[in-house]
Amino acid sequence: MRPTNPAYVIYTSGSTGKPKGVAVTHLCVISLIREFQRRAPLSQGSKCSLWTSNSFDVSVYEIFSALLTGSAIYLPTEDVRLDTDAFLQWLTTQSINSAYLPPHMLPALAQSRDINKTQLRRLLVGVEPIPETLLQSVASFNPDLYIINGYGPTETTVCSTLYSFPRGAQAIMNRVTPIGVPIQNTRAYVLDGSLKPAPIGVAGELYIAGAGLARGYLKRPALTAERFVADPYGKLGMRMYRTGDLARWRDDGNLEFLGRSDQQVKIRGFRIEPGEIEAALQECPEVARAAVIAREDVPGERRLVGYVVAANGRTIDSCELRQQVAQRLPDYMTPAVIVELEALPLTPNGKLDRKALPAPESISTVTWKAPRTPDEEILCALFAEVLAVERVGIGDNFFEIGGHSLLATLLVSRIRTALEVEVEPSDLFEWPTVAELGPRLRKAGKVNAPLTRLQRPERLPLSYAQQRLWFLDRLGGSSSEYNMPLALRLRGELDKAALEKTINTIASRHESLRTHFVEVSGEPVQVIEPELRIELPVEDISALDERAQWKRVMASLRQEWSQPFELARGPLVRTRLLKLGERDHVLVKTMHHIVSDGWSEGVFNREMGVLYEAFSEGGENPLPALAVQYADFTMWQRQWLQEEWLAGELAYWKWQLAGIPERLELPTDRARPAVQTYEAEFLEVKLSAEETARLKSVSQS
Repeated sequence: MRPTNPAYVIYTSGSTGKPKGVAVTHLCVISLIREFQRRAPLSQGSKCSLWTSNSFDVSVYEIFSALLTGSAIYLPTEDVRLDTDAFLQWLTTQSINSAYLPPHMLPALAQSRDINKTQLRRLLVGVEPIPETLLQSVASFNPDLYIINGYGPTETTVCSTLYSFPRGAQAIMNRVTPIGVPIQNTRAYVLDGSLKPAPIGVAGELYIAGAGLARGYLKRPALTAERFVADPYGKLGMRMYRTGDLARWRDDGNLEFLGRSDQQVKIRGFRIEPGEIEAALQECPEVARAAVIAREDVPGERRLVGYVVAANGRTIDSCELRQQVAQRLPDYMTPAVIVELEALPLTPNGKLDRKALPAPESISTVTWKAPRTPDEEILCALFAEVLAVERVGIGDNFFEIGGHSLLATLLVSRIRTALEVEVEPSDLFEWPTVAELGPRLRKAGKVNAPLTRLQRPERLPLSYAQQRLWFLDRLGGSSSEYNMPLALRLRGELDKAALEKTINTIASRHESLRTHFVEVSGEPVQVIEPELRIELPVEDISALDERAQWKRVMASLRQEWSQPFELARGPLVRTRLLKLGERDHVLVKTMHHIVSDGWSEGVFNREMGVLYEAFSEGGENPLPALAVQYADFTMWQRQWLQEEWLAGELAYWKWQLAGIPERLELPTDRARPAVQTYEAEFLEVKLSAEETARLKSVSQS
């Protein structure tokens, strides 16, 4: 038997949902137990509890901590294990000295009247972020208790970093307990996307190297190679494990856990880390625990939903809490809905079960007031439909209960259809409640003719938005400033033929993707091609190592995204597929803004999912034909915005802009070029916490 032989194989789904067997060696286990003995030693006669099931890797710590030190293991019955109060009482009656407690048990332990009666001398906590004040409450009742906050994926043997909670420490309100420093013979790196060390205080992905690394995944060499990568900072041949977790080094030398990198979400074009929002919620004194997820209760409309558990003796006002968070975070990171729960749902191993978080039932932020007139009843129903909630009262502010500019556009469109009155998105910003908006609608003019499929003229004009972009393109020459790039990571078996068919089917469905723009007698005209073939070239970089692969991916993205489109020739959409491995690809899709926008990206991605699933299974196109196309909107808009109306708008802006300087001269160190090149470079500047707070305050004001 060698130290490098597997001691056990334990299965974990991790973030992928597909079980994988992790082969952990004898050396890994011995190294772990030795570290705990160094910090808080057990001896013959010590009593250790076994709370976790043997399918959870913390059981390795609980079992072998006892067996390798001559201690006794005490097993509670299942009904005691699942009852927090009963388990805590059991710890006292059995005189347990060493235990592991999941985070959801800690509040009960801190409030227990019998906490000072326990014989606990060593307590391991972890799995989920834990407030420092909670551990301070536990420690204050038992000065002899040694509390260890542990962190570690299954692949690094239970705990790869440990934080010894200092006895008598003054905890900082609402700060999460750090996960500490690497254990002996273990290294931890916080790296950026280029595998360069992130500065202190800056978030990056956490990598673990050293004696605790498992051999890999049982009979899954490709997955092992993907997650256990070469260690550029260790000796030749050493490996490190990509945890997929975000962390940062604190000034005191400890690591701070920030959440999963694969829990990042994209909302309205912004990439968001839910852990940052959870931290902001937990900074509010009335909140004990918080979780944030992105929900898509209505297809195509993702929104952030916050879940909170009230602190002892505190009540939560969702409206007030949302306003507190809005003062700390930008608008796009403020949860659309905040739901109060008695407790956050947990897995059997004590981890937060995000899949079990319920859909919000209602997001009214004030005392609900029923509609008083038929118009208000219709408006309340439209508000609720667009926001995907059960009901909306006449006093609920659209933007405080989850609305934003894109949803405002959708709501305005439905109000026009339902009430046949003319209303603008700006009206909704000015009068965001049904009670305010309703009376104004009675004074509004009748809506224009509905949008339907129209007879096409010989020369098809541009919409006003397209004409603006065409003018800018002619003024400055073809550039990449209005390219809309998107890169999608595709994991799993890929049917390239089905993917290529999917992209071309979407182009066939949407005329705008087959459109280019020519000039006839000095005026721009839309030209819609009856057919368009979009190629999907493949670049195979699977032979490169991981670091070289991502350098090549980034180079390909820069090359693709910076290549201008020719509006007069088209096509104005390009795709490219980068092959990283047999089950790992990156799809690069770039469009010009003149044929697409943020809302259209959502439509494209939804249709791509539906069509690819159908085509990869040998099926037909399941999507219904489109009733109208963008060209129909163009002509409808031209009929609606008549010259008389435009003259009034033009007169307003001429009056507003009268007397402004012809060019804005700023005190720069270089003369302004005659033609802008838009060439730039990144400059990284580190700001202090005080400067950052002041900057946020100015921005919010």
